[in-house]
Amino acid sequence: MPQAEQSRKHLFEHRKSLQDLKKSYDASEEPDKQQLWEMITDELQDILKKYTLDFSKEQMKIFNDPIHGHIALHPLLVKITDTPQFQRLRHLKQLGGTYLVYPGASHNRFEHSIGVAYLAGRLVKSLHDNQPELKITKQDFLCVQIAGLCHDLGHGPLSHVFDVLVIPEVKKIKKLKGLPDDIPESWKHEQMSVLMFDSIVKSLNEEVLREHGLTDNDVIFIKELIEGAKASDNEWPYQGRNVEKSFLYEIVANKQNGIDVDKWDYFARDCHHLGIRNSFDHLRLLKFARVCVVNGRKHICFRDKEADNVYDMFRTRYTLHRQAYQHKIANIIEDMFAEALLLADRDLHEKKPADMLKISEAIKSVEDYSKLTDEIFEQILSSTSPNLKESKDILDKIMRRKLPKFIREVRLTVKNMSKEELKNSWKAAVKTYKPTDPTVTLTAEELPVYVVDLDHGMKDKNPIERVYFYSKRKPNEASTIEDYQLSSFLPKKFNEELVRVYYRGSGPVKEEEKKKMEEAEKCFQTWCRSSLNLQAAQ
Repeated sequence: MPQAEQSRKHLFEHRKSLQDLKKSYDASEEPDKQQLWEMITDELQDILKKYTLDFSKEQMKIFNDPIHGHIALHPLLVKITDTPQFQRLRHLKQLGGTYLVYPGASHNRFEHSIGVAYLAGRLVKSLHDNQPELKITKQDFLCVQIAGLCHDLGHGPLSHVFDVLVIPEVKKIKKLKGLPDDIPESWKHEQMSVLMFDSIVKSLNEEVLREHGLTDNDVIFIKELIEGAKASDNEWPYQGRNVEKSFLYEIVANKQNGIDVDKWDYFARDCHHLGIRNSFDHLRLLKFARVCVVNGRKHICFRDKEADNVYDMFRTRYTLHRQAYQHKIANIIEDMFAEALLLADRDLHEKKPADMLKISEAIKSVEDYSKLTDEIFEQILSSTSPNLKESKDILDKIMRRKLPKFIREVRLTVKNMSKEELKNSWKAAVKTYKPTDPTVTLTAEELPVYVVDLDHGMKDKNPIERVYFYSKRKPNEASTIEDYQLSSFLPKKFNEELVRVYYRGSGPVKEEEKKKMEEAEKCFQTWCRSSLNLQAAQ
């Protein structure tokens, strides 16, 4: 049955029920009439209380945010922000080591998380007001906001430095050394976010949640929203809400097409602090969001005329990665931070010296992980332990700007080698290269190569092909957009790889280092022409 026809049928049934109720009331006599009226009033009040998203203004607490202005948060969310687990986010840089390249980018996960909770509430309320037939409850509203608030609780030092650079390397080192490894194969910060949220629930106790109408099932729902999509063979994989509320799973972490309030906040917030222009308008997109049934499931869809704005969102993601998140100097700094953490990690030493730091093993305990923040770098820098000297020296180089020198980068036009093959090819090129200056020798160890992936959010796929749009004439019918409806200026390719080479010298560039860098540049150009059929970029 089409959605519009189904809605009309439901409205007809509701109207008939109300008419029957009115007839029953008119036919009754006093005092039954009075009792019946009180029953009807109580029932309507319960319905209103359940489905209205209006909260008493006295309940709300106001936060002044540089991005969204004055934010009103429900008291339950305020209680969560006042826990040690959430306050920890004040000590985690949102953009990792990027603040050492962009001086203004020193904002933290704390304010981002509050912004995501706010935007989650804005989107839910917009859908509720425009489509009351969705039957969005106060509990739905609070759960989605709480998930937005708590989605990043599991980040480690310098945010993605920990889960993208440190933990995978820990697993490699443990394997090489034959050390016991009980870290899950695909460990992600979302898993720790769920454990940290569990810890918050325990510390608040169940009564605090119940007094705001939340049940054990709602707690499950919040954790499902934090963790993201699960594999499904056409069966509904979640317990927190049934398939009728499937669209709620696309608000905080949208695995369907990547459009979610997490990105809306960090695009606006990061652009603001980086000083990069943001061409994407999330407030406009929010106003044109609507739930439609597509392929038997309810999805959040957008007006067809917003296709260019949606593309601007994906393009903004690429721009931020190209100019900031994958900046050539920021990347090498983060690599050094990761190396410092690995050298300081007692779990990578068989004897586990007591004067070293719990780093990778901290993920086994919420209590230990709660103490793991960016302040660990200050602990290393102020330490007098001989076991932490190597780690301390690396951090000292970062502070003194004694960084590896960037040589060149090249943008690959065709993916003809894997990352491992590219690195091996470069090592072979360095080994066989004959310097024009006979006094210079090059080694692959002092000329590391890095391969950086850049895309629009869906690897080599066009992400807009997974977004559903509706038209003004048919607001309840949605589908993917046709190519002819999009700008002809959009790219045909949506991902690329950058190959970068650095020279691991330090301090002022001395004459011999200068010669080495010049020869390294020539070697890189020769390798690009012979092995990659490309010209190296400046």
